[in-house]
Amino acid sequence: MALLPFLLLAPQPAEAKLPFIGDLFRAQPKPKVQGPSAPEIEGSTPEAEFQELLKSGDLRTLNLACQEAASFDFVTRLRLLQQRLLTVAPPPQPFPVVLMNANALLSCRAPDAALDVLNRFGPAPGAEREQWLVQRWRAAQAGLHHALAARLLEQLTAADPDRLETLALPIRVNEDGTVVTRPALDLYVEHLLVLERRQEAAALLLAGRRPGQVAAERLSQAVALLEHLPLAERDQLMERALDQAAAAQSWGLAIALLEQQRILIESETPGAVAERSRARLMRLSQRLDDAYSAWAITREDSEQSARADALQQQLRSPRDPGGHAAPQP
Repeated sequence: MALLPFLLLAPQPAEAKLPFIGDLFRAQPKPKVQGPSAPEIEGSTPEAEFQELLKSGDLRTLNLACQEAASFDFVTRLRLLQQRLLTVAPPPQPFPVVLMNANALLSCRAPDAALDVLNRFGPAPGAEREQWLVQRWRAAQAGLHHALAARLLEQLTAADPDRLETLALPIRVNEDGTVVTRPALDLYVEHLLVLERRQEAAALLLAGRRPGQVAAERLSQAVALLEHLPLAERDQLMERALDQAAAAQSWGLAIALLEQQRILIESETPGAVAERSRARLMRLSQRLDDAYSAWAITREDSEQSARADALQQQLRSPRDPGGHAAPQP
């Protein structure tokens, strides 16, 4: 799906101000600003140049100005740019212009305004509609409108697990310009959890097709959500997660999964001791020289108090030789 060339990413989303639906065509009042719009900071646009850009800049230059203002946290400039972006390209406009306008508003921390701009346009079926839906999802996610974001992903994929798995959505851009994406499945799950749709989220996690560490993490999350399942079935899911972590040689994750399995068994069966999980966790901890995990297990066993004391002595302070905060010679 050739979406990313059209979707230039904005900085991290900011919380939106509701409502985001309003009179789209009413002239926006010009904010009154007394004094300079931003302090003079090295690397930022001088005031006179900014004022000229505000009057005559196109969408590309306004977008760059938004990115700069966001990086310096120039609140007044962001507000001025948001106001300008709502009037710089009045409807009707061709689809690429609408996308650029919405993207600039996202750069300006105005996700609700980006939704307003996108709502001015009726996309054609096919690739154009998909790009429009993805851009609306970006704005909804940035504005924390989880119900709308979930509906948009449902429209994009019909909530089909396979399509959710293969649809990569842009979430941020690195300083080198590379785009970071995540599978729509995991993002949809996050929206569902906020909406308290836990069973649907768990079902999607179990329907995922990615192997290795991703599969292990999803299975672990599903177990935590499926509290109504019998313990034996959740234990089987944990075994599947452990297999995937081992296949990926993700040993740190494997330790976390074994600890989750141990707590699951011992918390739901009064008096029970998850000997299998404890033994495997101990073996893996010793293999990885993970004294902390071994100590965490043995300290709960009254018969191994001496062993726990010895392990505690092995726990290294970050400032000890070899620690990440050790003093440099």
